[in-house]
Amino acid sequence: MIRTLRTPTLEIAYAEHVPADGPPVGPPVILLHGFPYAPQGYDAVVPPLVAAGRRCIIPWLRGHGPTRYLSAATPRSGQQAALGQDLLDLLDGLAIPRAVLAGYDWGGRAACVVAALWPARVAGLVTCTGYNIQDIAAAARPGPAEQEHRWWYQYYFHTERGRAGLEADRQGIARLLWRLWSPNWAFDEATFQASAGALDNPDYVATVIQSYRHRFGYAAGDPALEPIEAALAAQPAITVPSICLHGAADGVGPVEGSARHARHFTGTYERRVIPLVGHNVPQEAPADFARAVLDLPGG
Repeated sequence: MIRTLRTPTLEIAYAEHVPADGPPVGPPVILLHGFPYAPQGYDAVVPPLVAAGRRCIIPWLRGHGPTRYLSAATPRSGQQAALGQDLLDLLDGLAIPRAVLAGYDWGGRAACVVAALWPARVAGLVTCTGYNIQDIAAAARPGPAEQEHRWWYQYYFHTERGRAGLEADRQGIARLLWRLWSPNWAFDEATFQASAGALDNPDYVATVIQSYRHRFGYAAGDPALEPIEAALAAQPAITVPSICLHGAADGVGPVEGSARHARHFTGTYERRVIPLVGHNVPQEAPADFARAVLDLPGG
């Protein structure tokens, strides 16, 4: 069922799934999609979780699908602090004291931000590709050429040509990224179109462009979010029980990246590499993703 929730800055649209044969057990599970994806990526993850008695909530992130900004004055920001604040506001608005947070890409970043800064609200974390909190102060340091070429789209979005390109061909860019990031995933057009509607949000382009410029220090953030960004600049540890999933064929974030992230997790932590899977773990390996949620200690 699709519902909406009004927070201080957004009207967040979300899908909710609950067990049909009794009250939910355990903390709710918040499933968070990435860019350029949508909640439909969790369609095959939800059934085993609901069968295990879990309540599942899947929001459209800011700038995606039916989620809307409330005010024209609110900066169309996709920075990490905004994603984390939106998730915290969602928990508050739904009166959820503690939840399991699970996500990838932008959604994994939101989950990591809340797990790091508000651990009392998090029963457990499933994150894809590891510690997703950006080190913006270090962003200007170039990486190996092999990694730099994977980020072509980010550099493209740093330019006005890239903004115009995204505006002109949202689906074309998204479809290409799906293919490049998940080289072994033979998704069909119907699967892509099931998610592509999320890109039609009127603030999609502005939110995406700001996100990829802010993380490199090329765009200002929302002033209201600066205290959160300041806390994230310290690269805070994640203390909650965590499982990291990493597709061995991820075309944007190679597996050696998450291998270096263990130092950021000071609670119970496990890293699982999934053969042949790319960047979109919940859609490519839904059973592995659901299993990780259910395997969390205390989750």
